[in-house]
Amino acid sequence: MSLAYADGLVAGGGARGAYSPGTATEGPTGGHHGGMAGLEGMDQPREDGRATTSRWSPTVEDERGWKALELYGNPAEAEVPLPSRPESAATARRLVQVVILRHWGLTARTTEDAVLLVSELVGNAVRHTGARVFGLRMRQRRGSIRIEVRDPSRGLPCLMPVQELDVSGRGIFLVDRLADRWGVDLLPRGKTTWFEMRVADR
Repeated sequence: MSLAYADGLVAGGGARGAYSPGTATEGPTGGHHGGMAGLEGMDQPREDGRATTSRWSPTVEDERGWKALELYGNPAEAEVPLPSRPESAATARRLVQVVILRHWGLTARTTEDAVLLVSELVGNAVRHTGARVFGLRMRQRRGSIRIEVRDPSRGLPCLMPVQELDVSGRGIFLVDRLADRWGVDLLPRGKTTWFEMRVADR
């Protein structure tokens, strides 16, 4: 059951996900503090809402990305289960990077944004759901890509107001800002949190 997206315009263009009227926006049990989970090595967003990476580079990450693909599988072919540990954020980033940049042949900017956003979704799954394993899935459609993170918690992530100097609470804010659409699909056991980005057809 999909309950979590409604397109709407945001400042600077694009669309944002929003909870449907009457749906809960409270975090999972234990509280969602909105931290930038899984973002080790990432700089804070610039004024235009984009974020730069201080350590991530497509060239440097290629070899690690291919190794991750061999070890865990291709999330563009089937859901890849990953252990719910902080280091899995790096694994997820590498899988997303090598699929988008090398398999799908999309731009470095699209790759950079997707890597940033998947870090947020994975970080939330690791920190706030109590899961032992989460699933990563990637889909390419005509004119867009979609990345999904599935976990066993039905607690919904929060979109919290963020001020310019805030150092926490930016996780879902960044997803809302950079993705063209995002949302949460409740499952019989757990949920799938996803985002979509428009891409130019080759």
